[in-house]
Amino acid sequence: QVQLVESGGGLVQPGGSLRLSCAASGIIFSINGMGWYRQAPGKQRELVATIINGGSINYADSVKGRFTISRQNGKNTVYLQMDSLKAEDTAVYYCNLRANGINYWGKGTLVTVSS
Repeated sequence: QVQLVESGGGLVQPGGSLRLSCAASGIIFSINGMGWYRQAPGKQRELVATIINGGSINYADSVKGRFTISRQNGKNTVYLQMDSLKAEDTAVYYCNLRANGINYWGKGTLVTVSS
C-alpha cells in the first residue's frame, strides 16, 4: 500500500511563508513524478505544482514566482516552499504521487492565510 503523509500546514499572515512536506512510503515502482494540488472551500481541486522525473517542473500561473517545488533525491519526498502568501492561497493542500499511470493522494494539510 502506498501512503502519502503531508505536513507543514498552518495559519500564516498574508505575505508570510510556509514549507510543506510530503513523504511517500510503500512499494512503489515506475514513479512518474510528484506534486501538490489544493482545494479551496467551494472550489474544485486544482494543480499547484508538479515535478517530473528528469527535473521538469510545472506551476499554476497563480503561484509562479511565489512557490517552489522540490524533490529530495533518493527519497520519495516532495516539498513546497510557499512565499508571499495571499488570502486566496487558503486551501487544503494535497500531495500527489503518480506511478505506473496511477495517482496516489495524501489526506491533505490545511493552509490558512489570514491576518
